[in-house]
Order: sequence, then C-alpha cells, then structure tokens
Amino acid sequence: MIQLHDKHFVPFISSEEIEFAIANMAKQMDDDFFDEIPVFVGVLNGSFMVLSDLMKQYRGMCEVSFVKMASYEGTQSSNEVKQLIGINQNLEGRTVVIVEDIVDTGNTVEELKAIFKEKKVKHLKIATLFLKPEVYKKDIKLDYVGIRIPNKFIVGFGLDYDGLGRNLKDIYQLAE
Repeated sequence: MIQLHDKHFVPFISSEEIEFAIANMAKQMDDDFFDEIPVFVGVLNGSFMVLSDLMKQYRGMCEVSFVKMASYEGTQSSNEVKQLIGINQNLEGRTVVIVEDIVDTGNTVEELKAIFKEKKVKHLKIATLFLKPEVYKKDIKLDYVGIRIPNKFIVGFGLDYDGLGRNLKDIYQLAE
C-alpha cells in the first residue's frame, strides 16, 4: 500500500503486464503502418511513459509530438476539456495516432478528434493503454487498447493523483 496526499492506494497492475500490453499495441501498429510514417501524438501529462515505452517497441519510422489537455480535478473528471498546448506542425494528409494513458468518459478523445479533423489528417487512430469500458459512452472507435479496467481511480505509469504517483512503474488503485 502507498499513500499519496490523503489517500491510500493498493497494487493493481504490474509493470510486466503493462509492458506486455504495450508490446502488443506496438506489434499491431507495426502491421498497420508498415508502408507509411505516422505521427504519434502523446497527450500530456499522463501519456509520457506510455508513449516512451511504445516508441521503444515500435519498429517503423515515425514522428512524435505532444498536446497538453486538462480534464481532471482531484479524482473526478470535470467533464470539461480544455486544450492547453496545441500542435504546430502541418498534419494535412498524414496518419496521426493519438496516444492516451487512459480513456474513461471519452471527453478528451472527442475534443482531440474535433481538433485533428480541422487539421485535415488522412487517418486518425486512437491508442490508449487503459480503457474503462463501463464509463466510455462515445461512438468513437478506439483503435488500440492495451488493458480494459473497471471504473476505479488508478495512479502510476504516468497517471497521477493531484500531481503525485506518475513516476510509479506499477499501477495502483484507490483503496476501498
């Protein structure tokens, strides 16, 4: 058990399970993008560890960029997505893969889809290490999903609780 601020968290998903899920996602992407150079766009802050490990596994040529969005306050989704730092390069006619650490409500994914549609990308793919299927209600296809999890608040591997826990190599869930 670990403590972050005022809350306790218990072990949930090991770093080995995470590594396996990311390797599977990378293999799928290798197959899908063998004849093109995609642009992987990590959604900060949470996706930095996912994107880093994904890039170590992905064998094709690619470009990497980041956007920074905000939608969380404490342990609750605020249901309001704000774009903080946008993308500056020309993506017209390119294949873009949005890389998320976690998708729950899908509000951030919906906002990103709208933003990238305006950029006239050829294909927009969405990858997430974690998906909470019981709360994901959007009609947007998620192309690469590492691990499906119950609707629990988790930290570690890029995910935080008010700034703490991103550096943990394993995933911890909020203790009941």
